[in-house]
Formats: sequence, C-alpha cells, structure tokens
Amino acid sequence: MRPAGAPATSVLTLVRGRAASLRNLMQGLARQSTPPGELVIAWMQPEPIPDLPDPGCPVRHLHVPGEPMPLAAARNRAAEAAAGDLLIFLDVDCIPASGLVGAYAAAGAEGLLLGEVLYLPPEAGPALDAPDLDDAALDRLGRPHPARPKVPETGLRREPDPGQLWGLSFALPARAWRSVGGMDEGFTGYGGEETDFAARLAATGLPTDWVAGARAYHQHHPVHVPPLQHFAPILANAARFRARHGRWCMTYWLGQFRAAGLIEWDAAAPAIRLIRPPTAPEIAASRRPDALFS
Repeated sequence: MRPAGAPATSVLTLVRGRAASLRNLMQGLARQSTPPGELVIAWMQPEPIPDLPDPGCPVRHLHVPGEPMPLAAARNRAAEAAAGDLLIFLDVDCIPASGLVGAYAAAGAEGLLLGEVLYLPPEAGPALDAPDLDDAALDRLGRPHPARPKVPETGLRREPDPGQLWGLSFALPARAWRSVGGMDEGFTGYGGEETDFAARLAATGLPTDWVAGARAYHQHHPVHVPPLQHFAPILANAARFRARHGRWCMTYWLGQFRAAGLIEWDAAAPAIRLIRPPTAPEIAASRRPDALFS
C-alpha cells in the first residue's frame, strides 16, 4: 500500500532482448515494500517476451520500433503512457532492491532523483536463479561504480552536477518530464540523450538529488571498452549536445576514441575530426566479457 501523501508511481523500462534480466527486474518489483502503481514496458523489438512473471502491479506494454535503438523515443512513449505522478526509470538490466520504489516515493516528486546502482559480477548468476531474490546476498556481491559518488545514508543529498544522471535508475515528477518535452529524439542510438535531458531540466531550476535507499543491482553482461559498437552514434550525439549546450558530453569515451587513433578531438575543439571508423576486428576485440564497468 502506498503511504499517505506519497505520489502514485509508475516504473518504466525499455527492452530489446535481455529476457532473463527483465524477469529478474519484474521479480524484484514483486517484492517491493511499497509496490509501484504500474510497470510500463517499452518494447524495442517486434514481439514481447513470453511467460513473464507477475511484478505485483498492472503491466502496460508499448511497441517502439526503430534502428538504431530508439532509446529517447522509447522513454518518451513510456512516459506519455504512464499514469503515475512520479516516473521511476529502471534499466532492464537492473534488479530493484526491495526498498527502491518506497525510497523514491518518500523523496517526493519535487526534483530529479538519482539512486545507487551496484554492479553484479558474472559469478552472481546462481544468486539470480534463486526463487526469492535476497537484498543481503546481492549487497555482498555488488560493487559500486568507481566513477560514481557515494549516496547519502539517509534522506537526500543535493547534486550540483545534473550530468550525473545515468539511465540505469532515476526518477522525476511526470510534470517535470512534460515541462521540457521529454528526451530529444534527435539523439538517435546510444549516448547523450540522458545528459541533454538533465541539462534541460536543470535550466528550468529543477534540483538534482541523490536518494538514500533507492538501490538497484546491475546484472552482468559483456561490455565493450571502449564502446566501439556505438562509435557513429556517440560522435553524432556528442556533436548535437555541443551545438545545443556549448560543451562536450561523453568526454571519457571521446578520449578513448582519440587514444585509439580514430578521431582528432579535445575539450576545446569546435568539432570532432574523423580519422577513420573502427574496423570489425577492433570492435570485436573491444568486447570484454568479464568487465564490470564500461
């Protein structure tokens, strides 16, 4: 039951593949101390995954096709369909801890809210196959991302840099989403749309806060270091971001591309000069099956 005065919540996730991850996310929702009002799934694939578990709340299904992956559009369609006052976005690879929905709801619907994500190693697989997911076991296995600040032990902590928004786990009032028109669908494929969205929200005066207790666990999957499989969208989206905001985003990845001899770029450059795209063998070699962080 939702505590008195807490906002109605909608959990939203985007799916392409990742069947096992989605089932674990839904099982995590089923054990929430404060259940969400609904789960909205935006399918970026032709057909939904069959035999999904009961997440303990109504489920709404949307079909959002497109190539490359229409991440901004899928989030917008999910937000437009959501009935909740508070939108909670969870990446399909994230399992919510039992207090995640309650922590976001208790924080209120006043700002952009960021939650902690712990990364599970490959050997966490057996824990995820258990009938009942256990927060304590996942806490022991999970590792914080080295580039992310610590979350507060209680309450909220103001974050001066809205660029700390990553799409794995965040929440905000539905009215704030609508006030900036959602995410810019001109960002196509992977990268940049979240940072642009956070910057536009901050320009309206909306604060950004870290939330204690809104923990999620990122299920392991192979990553590319650097993300050469998204090379072209990252360059295009970084240029779109700079044209709007006068600065670069995804600088860590751009620096990796420069180090690989693929681009000429620095933080003061007005544009990225392409030297050459990555080759198929280079993309394959960048895949790191055991890496936790990209």
